[in-house]
Amino acid sequence: MSLRFSPRAERFREVLRQSSKLLGMKLKLGLPKGSLQEATFALFQKAGYTFKVSSRSYQPVVDDETIEPILLRPQEIPTYIEQGVIDAGLTGKDWIADSGAKVHEICELRYSKLTSNPIRIVLAVHNDSAVQSVRDLEGKCIATEYVRLTKRYLEEHGVNALVEFSWGADEVKVPTLVEAIVVNTETGNSLRAHNLRIVDTLLTSTTRLVASDAAMADEWKRTKIESLQILLTGAMNATKLVGLKMNMPREKQDEILSLLPSLKNPTLSNLADPAWLAAEVILSETEVRELIPALKRAGATGLVEYPLNKVIY
Repeated sequence: MSLRFSPRAERFREVLRQSSKLLGMKLKLGLPKGSLQEATFALFQKAGYTFKVSSRSYQPVVDDETIEPILLRPQEIPTYIEQGVIDAGLTGKDWIADSGAKVHEICELRYSKLTSNPIRIVLAVHNDSAVQSVRDLEGKCIATEYVRLTKRYLEEHGVNALVEFSWGADEVKVPTLVEAIVVNTETGNSLRAHNLRIVDTLLTSTTRLVASDAAMADEWKRTKIESLQILLTGAMNATKLVGLKMNMPREKQDEILSLLPSLKNPTLSNLADPAWLAAEVILSETEVRELIPALKRAGATGLVEYPLNKVIY
């Protein structure tokens, strides 16, 4: 005789079966080691994830047992994703383009080691160089980490030049060792410090969350990656925003609200005293520093500014 279970017991058994299927499921996530590492950890912290890593370790610990993180050079992440070694990762558009790897781009995350500005991949020469365009580099030598990207760029312009791989410190090689370099720059400070000038920009790059086709075809991994997308973009949205609370007399409501930017609609709520209202609004940091004194002078009280971790649109 077969054993039968009540509907409630059957539902419980199904939950157990699904849990057992998910048991051991992990998303292998590549994170950039190096200059972007701390900025990446800070972004994940705002998104709700805490990463810890020792100075000599390449395997951080995260407070999410379904994520298996590994620190990798951002140059390697696209290739490892394409090969299926890892499921997803954060890397620059520049390294995706240089590697030529086939990856599924999930979203853009505009952050870098110093600012939220994109970086540029540029062709640079010494200030005293006669080179004015890429065509002047015919037969010359160029040092770069972006070998494939640079070769494609030269081919597009019909220029034959020697492209040699550089392990770094490219700026000091011009003009003694090479005629030009192709490097990434965020502010241009290092180029100016080495008396170099930009001839052309090959690419503008920002950080991207990318995944393998195989990971996106897996329902559990795709859902996990999409959840990361929501939380990370929410954290990015909140980067330069703050919340502002205040109380205001009803008789001055119109005057006070007129001070807020026209596109910002505050949430209003009644207070115990019917003569007063509470208002709450999301603003940029630069707007708030101008508004708070004006709001105070107009009669608002109990002004409280607070930071935001995530803003989901």
